[in-house]
Amino acid sequence: MVYNPTKGLVWAIAPMAFSMSLIIGALFFVKPMRSKNYVTLMDPFQEKYGNKVSAVIFIPALIGEILWIACILGALGGTMSVVMDIHSWLAVIISAAVAVLYTLMGGLYSVAYTDVIQLSFITVGLWLCVPFILASPSSANFTVAAVTKLHQEPWIGRLELEDAGRWVENILLLTIGGICHQAFYQRVLSTATDAHAKITCYAAAAFCPILGIPSILIGAVAASTGTHI
Repeated sequence: MVYNPTKGLVWAIAPMAFSMSLIIGALFFVKPMRSKNYVTLMDPFQEKYGNKVSAVIFIPALIGEILWIACILGALGGTMSVVMDIHSWLAVIISAAVAVLYTLMGGLYSVAYTDVIQLSFITVGLWLCVPFILASPSSANFTVAAVTKLHQEPWIGRLELEDAGRWVENILLLTIGGICHQAFYQRVLSTATDAHAKITCYAAAAFCPILGIPSILIGAVAASTGTHI
C-alpha cells in the first residue's frame, strides 16, 4: 500500500488507488447520496435493510474509523513531538482536542474548511522540501539507486508475473475501500451543490499524484543515501 524498501515504489499504489476511488465516488455515489439527504454512510443501509442489519454492519465501519483515527493521531503526534519538543502522548492529546473542538463548533463545514488549510500546508510543505533534497550531494545517486542496489534494494522495485494478482487485489482494496470511508461522505455532503461535490472529488483525484511526486523524490533520495549520514 505504501513504500516498502523490500518491494519498491511499484507496490506503493495508494496515490493511484485513492485517485480511482475519488473518481468512482464522484461518478456513481455523490448524486444519490446528496439527493436523498443522507448524512452518514450507514443511512442508505438503514433505509434499505432496517436498524438491525445496519447496526451489525456499523461495527466494522466503526472499528475501521477507530484504527484510522489512531493512525492519523499517532503520525501527527509523532510529528508534533519532534517539532515542538514535547512528549508524543501530549502531542496526541492536543491534536485530538483541537480536532474535536473545531468539529463540535462548526460541524461538517468546519471539517471542509480545515481540509483546505491542511491541504495548502501539505502542498507547500512537500514541494518546499524538494529543492533542498535535490541540492543534497546524495541526490546525485538517486537515479542510479532506482535500478541498482546501493544501500538497499532498487527503490523502483519489481513486479513479477506471479505477484500481479496480489498487486491488483491491493489496488481494488484501496479503491473500493476508499468509497466506503465516512470521511469521503463528510466532504461531499458538506458542499453546496452536486456539481461542487463532484469537482471537489475530481480535484482531489488530480492532487493525489501531484502530492505523490515530492514524496517520491524525497523517498528516492533517502533510499540512495547511506546510513553514515
